[in-house]
Amino acid sequence: MASAADRDSTFTLYRRGVELLEEEDFEHATAPLEAAARRAPEKSSVREALGRAYFRLGRFAAAAVEFEAVVDSHQVNDYAHFCLGRALAKTGQTERARHHLALASNLRPERRDYRFYRDQLGA
Repeated sequence: MASAADRDSTFTLYRRGVELLEEEDFEHATAPLEAAARRAPEKSSVREALGRAYFRLGRFAAAAVEFEAVVDSHQVNDYAHFCLGRALAKTGQTERARHHLALASNLRPERRDYRFYRDQLGA
């Protein structure tokens, strides 16, 4: 079981990574987020933030791994399905991308951006 200090440290790493994401410093965001993910691989918020950083850096395969981890533990997370679909599309995995973009669109039909990318792939 993690100590309170470990939990705080992991949260501090996560918060720093998210701050850097918000500042659009994607390269520097990866270090604290990777450290947080190593400490708490079950934390979907950490994995999602790390996936966002990787995606913005053009590291689409790495982003897909992170978003897939979120989808595996939270099957109804529309945003994770959307991001996974986008990352998979960027790696040329069109069929898998279609599936996740369709799921995202079905989970949140009001999201025009989800529908746009789904329709772009012919999902």
